[in-house]
Amino acid sequence: MANSFNLGNGNWAQKTEKLLAYNAENNNYKPLPFDFDRASTATRVNRDGLIETVGIDEPRIDFLNNSKGHLLLEPQSTNTATYSNDFTQGDIFNQSASPSLSSSVLTQNQEKAPDGTNNGWLLKDNNDGGTSVAGLNYFSTQVNSDDFNTISIFAKKALSNDFLILESAGYDVSATGRSYFNISNGSLGDISTNHTSKIEDYGNGWYRCSITFQTTTDLLGAIYVRLASSNGLVDITKDGTNGVYIFGLQCEVDASRDFATSYIPTSGQSGGVTRSAETLVQDNMPTSLFNRQGMAFYLELEALANINEVRSITISDGSSSDRFVFQLNSSNEFSVFTISSLGTTGFSIATLGVDITQTNKVAASFDGSNGYLYVNGTQIGVDAISFVIGDDLSKISFGNHSLTNNPFYGKITDYRIYNTALTPAELTALTS
Repeated sequence: MANSFNLGNGNWAQKTEKLLAYNAENNNYKPLPFDFDRASTATRVNRDGLIETVGIDEPRIDFLNNSKGHLLLEPQSTNTATYSNDFTQGDIFNQSASPSLSSSVLTQNQEKAPDGTNNGWLLKDNNDGGTSVAGLNYFSTQVNSDDFNTISIFAKKALSNDFLILESAGYDVSATGRSYFNISNGSLGDISTNHTSKIEDYGNGWYRCSITFQTTTDLLGAIYVRLASSNGLVDITKDGTNGVYIFGLQCEVDASRDFATSYIPTSGQSGGVTRSAETLVQDNMPTSLFNRQGMAFYLELEALANINEVRSITISDGSSSDRFVFQLNSSNEFSVFTISSLGTTGFSIATLGVDITQTNKVAASFDGSNGYLYVNGTQIGVDAISFVIGDDLSKISFGNHSLTNNPFYGKITDYRIYNTALTPAELTALTS
């Protein structure tokens, strides 16, 4: 059953945890109930900076690298690692051999993990005096042809070495590679050209490191998590001084998505655990809230990644006839447009050169003559109004008008709707 989620005062740090929505002409912010759906539990980073699980149909106000918090909306994903935090058993992706060690020792319950428990493992070299690779192996790992395969793990510097390696081996030449992550300062080292790689700060010295690779012909290979004493070197001197804390292994497969989603804990479930997709919609709103002759909206948001897919937020009459649409478009740009009942574009503007994966302040407005788009205090464009949209607008959907296509996924810190057009000065001030 959907949860009625109030979009309210916009101060995420408040106990009410509401998102700002409707703004009347007198700037009196009024909460509006939204139907929020997610058919599974999910995790978020709470105000204390710890990963925690929230219930079915419970919206996630996530505080990862955002002191105000943001509403986190994500697509469905499965963590195929059968044991996300047991590095002694289980398989990954379609199937694999159980994890094994190379010249290393693994000890559990050695460090406070990102979820606040003492569940961080210590992976260190075996101190046998030689020089070789050292780390954790997942041999005989089978994946799907053409799919994007993402492996992520939380890591924290434990001993003298500053680097962690994630490696894919034995697949197509175009899918084999080794990427280095600096777990001392949270930067990327040498990255394989065959990987999409990312390191993300989770606080208290923990970083989430991830790689994505894609193979077509050779579908059986290996995944390595290895210690590195310096960037670009794979062998270490095994003197007992190299080690890293690890937590939360995640393996995800998708036909088009090449990035890791939020942590999905697993504990032995066959095939892993699936987090369901999230939807947000408000039907049957009073049409008096909207003004077809002039209105505006404001968003402070961040895309999950550059994925060349359309993600929409739509104000409509419930059909495709009359719409006021904001999009993360297929060119990884922000765009805004209106569609009239005649099926004709009223105005249309798109950004160029804006990094949608960073937090951006975006406002769009139209009056009887022109439509405007502003991003981060700058006017992106002006387009003359050719057709006026209808007067039966009553639905806000985070997707297309029917929620059947273009679902919106991302991080939203602030969302406001104005039932009057805003001036260029107001749009500049709002987005600065």
